[in-house]
Amino acid sequence: MAQRLQIWPAIDLCGGRCVRLLQGDYQQETVYSDDPVAIAKRWESEGADFLHLVDLDAARSGEPSNRDLIEAIALATQLTLQVGGGVRDENGIKALLTAGVSRLVVGTQAIKNPDWFRRMCEKYPNQLVLGVDARDGFVATDGWSDVSRVPASALVADFREAPLAAVVYTDIATDGMLSGPNLNALKELRRFVKAPLVASGGIHSVADIHHLIDVPVDGCIVGKALYEGRLSMEDALAASESGFE
Repeated sequence: MAQRLQIWPAIDLCGGRCVRLLQGDYQQETVYSDDPVAIAKRWESEGADFLHLVDLDAARSGEPSNRDLIEAIALATQLTLQVGGGVRDENGIKALLTAGVSRLVVGTQAIKNPDWFRRMCEKYPNQLVLGVDARDGFVATDGWSDVSRVPASALVADFREAPLAAVVYTDIATDGMLSGPNLNALKELRRFVKAPLVASGGIHSVADIHHLIDVPVDGCIVGKALYEGRLSMEDALAASESGFE
């Protein structure tokens, strides 16, 4: 039996709370819970096997403000944890892996220091994820505050042979908009990606999940649609098995 599309419910951490930002804008924050551990346990109880965590404070400042909270989630659940936000040196990698995180998303440092990222991929094979956050096809860094002139496809191609756990592609324009994923961008990236490809941004319906299977991608991150009841975990998981035998 082929593996189904992985569903990664998202928890974005800011100030110790579970929030969502609109298109990565820290000024457009919605707080969904003051207890992220309880939210993680909820997704697990509803059938999730995976959890995508973003430390928004660390993404902006580089300081691991929510590391204790991430460790608490790891201890409280059996979920496979994928964590991004502010992973900028090997000490940070070691600390999060020691805290119970399965794989780490690196974005800013991968584009700013590609040689370092390649070394880290070799040292921690299949534990690091290339985070590709893009606006209008160009890579954004530093918590989406800066947009580079590096095309997303070029960044992905540059690390094609690295032993990555995955590539996570986030389309900033669709993130938090419940408008559907950027399928054309994902199809373009698929040409350059050997590692599993995970889609993020705009996913809000069973139809979106079916479209992602057709791309194909290997997983998708779902945030706002789950929190606002547009898409249930049960329906997302059922849709993730569509087309798999």
